[in-house]
Amino acid sequence: DDFVGAHPDYNEEEEEQKYFRRKRLGVVKNVLAASLAGTLTYGVYLGLLQMQLILHYDETYREVKYSNIQLEDIDRKVLMGINITPVAALLYTPVLIRFFGTKWAMFLAVGIYALFISSNYWERYYTLVPSAVAIGVAIVPLWASMGNYITRMAQKYYEYVNYKEEHVQEQQRAPRGACNTYVIVFQTIFYACFHLSFVCAQMPMLFFLNNYLYQLNHTLFGVKHCGTLSHGTLTGFNKTVLQSLPRSVNLIIVESALMAAAFLAMLVVSAGAGRGGGWDHGSASRVATRQVLVLCGSAYRPTEEIDLRSIGWGNIFQLPFKHMRDYRLRHLFPLFIYSGFEVLFVCTGFSLNYGVCALGLEKLAYLLMAYGFSASACSSLALCMLRLRRQIPLLAGALVHAALLVTLFCWAPEPRHLVQAPLLYTIAVLWGMGSALNKTGISILLGMLYEDKERQDFVFTIYHWWQALAIFTVYLWSGLPMKAKLSIMLLTLAVAVGAYLWMEHKLAQHVVYRLPRIPRPRHKMHGYRYLEEDDSDETGSEGDGGKDDDDERPAEATSRDELPKDDGDQLG
Repeated sequence: DDFVGAHPDYNEEEEEQKYFRRKRLGVVKNVLAASLAGTLTYGVYLGLLQMQLILHYDETYREVKYSNIQLEDIDRKVLMGINITPVAALLYTPVLIRFFGTKWAMFLAVGIYALFISSNYWERYYTLVPSAVAIGVAIVPLWASMGNYITRMAQKYYEYVNYKEEHVQEQQRAPRGACNTYVIVFQTIFYACFHLSFVCAQMPMLFFLNNYLYQLNHTLFGVKHCGTLSHGTLTGFNKTVLQSLPRSVNLIIVESALMAAAFLAMLVVSAGAGRGGGWDHGSASRVATRQVLVLCGSAYRPTEEIDLRSIGWGNIFQLPFKHMRDYRLRHLFPLFIYSGFEVLFVCTGFSLNYGVCALGLEKLAYLLMAYGFSASACSSLALCMLRLRRQIPLLAGALVHAALLVTLFCWAPEPRHLVQAPLLYTIAVLWGMGSALNKTGISILLGMLYEDKERQDFVFTIYHWWQALAIFTVYLWSGLPMKAKLSIMLLTLAVAVGAYLWMEHKLAQHVVYRLPRIPRPRHKMHGYRYLEEDDSDETGSEGDGGKDDDDERPAEATSRDELPKDDGDQLG
């Protein structure tokens, strides 16, 4: 009896607390790992693209190294592939995420970014253009799965904190707003890390390319107008920007370092941590050995993954379009569009037509680093949503950007005048603050409005698809006068703020919104899937979700969208 009996010092409640403490640490590790992977992936991609476009712009570099392959035409097609392909992303992104699962969709997308990096070892049409098209295919799935993943981690953290609650033990839906605190904190952590990708992207230029650039008196010799008086992208910029050509071996070293960072991002996403599940003191001692602090765990339990994809591929394809009938999403469309406008404008329109035009190409890296550091630091301002109403960060970010857009509309810096540097860096820092409040606020808002785990991938897909459409629009308007670009952005921002405030007003008035019914999972009844009839994680077993999808409800209710009864609970 002494050998096989319980240990006299064994305390089950204490062991249970230790177990769920480890599970919470595992969730924090997952958030940090996903944030690191997103930062590395986007930083490497943006840094390589920026370096290669500058090198290919120099006509001496093109003639000496690639005289007969028309690099300019290839670069145009690369940018076209990156910007146009995401237009079709709404058709395949939900299917891709449900088929592979959230975590493995992230891994696949990061792998495609790594493929783009590797294609630059051998710069030819048949390597660069197909990899750019692949990047365009992966953009929306990557960021939609990232947003879904961070929100799911917040919900899992809530479950591990409140593991003794009955609705958690029964795997039912949590009360509305219960996870909001963790959504705010985790999305803030993610964007604080993600915005550092703009800093990481400047490392190749800072430590490598700047050593080969001409000074501003040479590169800006033919530039006559900057800022609001400019047309297109830096008209009159010298076609020769390199005073000496970098050796091929040095380029290979830089690209290898970028490839190593992309490969590290893949490793961070790929290897999984312990499975999500209930308390089992037999496995508690083994969990710590599986939780390595640089790896991403899965977003859902295996049974949840099966249920998510078992509603039918036709339904998965249709549901993003059906979710657009929800007035909350429709009123956020202008905000999604402006979010795409502003991030590409600061990287192209502002940094080139204002920053480079006044300070020279050698200062481009410092300008974008100021933006990245500011956006990363100011992402923490979103934590004010823990105490203040959720409208405040979004409206504050919009107010900052509106003031900056008016300033840029009225200001034309003088070419080659370095005394304007403090004002330009100040604008970059303030723009970073507005971007941080915008991006972080939108993701937090979506996590608050759509708490159902079976809807989040559709909602984040819609958000990043509209953002991709806006980036495509910025790509198309590159030849417009700067005043036209600023006017479009200012008008879009005004419409976005008005639509968002109208949405909040309708929610305050308890106006009922439409949510499409999520079909019940259809399982093939063989194999190990269900050992007991009631041992299921399917949608119908989750409290309110079971009522929405119950087979016994009237026939007329099944033919129309569900109308939520507790709309007022979602007010900020």
